[in-house]
Amino acid sequence: MFKKSTLILFIALVGCNGISQDKKQTKKEMTKEFAVVKTDSEWRTALTDMQYYILRKAGTENPGSSGLLDNKKEGVYVCAGCDTEVFKSDHKFDSGTGWPSFDREVEGNVAYDVDYKIGYKRTEEHCATCGGHLGHVFDDGPRETTGKRHCINGAALKFVPADK
Repeated sequence: MFKKSTLILFIALVGCNGISQDKKQTKKEMTKEFAVVKTDSEWRTALTDMQYYILRKAGTENPGSSGLLDNKKEGVYVCAGCDTEVFKSDHKFDSGTGWPSFDREVEGNVAYDVDYKIGYKRTEEHCATCGGHLGHVFDDGPRETTGKRHCINGAALKFVPADK
């Protein structure tokens, strides 16, 4: 009887090792790879305190605090961390939210992830070149264009006028 119970217990324990437990994640699978990679110390040196807080720690600036909010000049908005073009002035609009808003990104230069930091699902945007946090995208933008509202932290951006 003891041998039979031991055998049944052994089979049950071995059977509990499902396929999902067999997959071993490599370090590369657990972290995203970006073309621009810097140490935390290098990022702190290259960015202002606010840029570091937003780009590297996924922070959010106060609404209405960005100098880029009311910018109506022609040009492009680049990532403050690596100068990758992420938005164009032609696609900027006044959303009334207090953050610079765009109806589309520069295709291929912005990457997306899911964020549950405030208790519900949001789509987070980050620079596809350096991984810097830019903001979030929502489905309440202008219906006559894309219907998207890319709500972006102004401190995550630098503006490059068209005449340069």
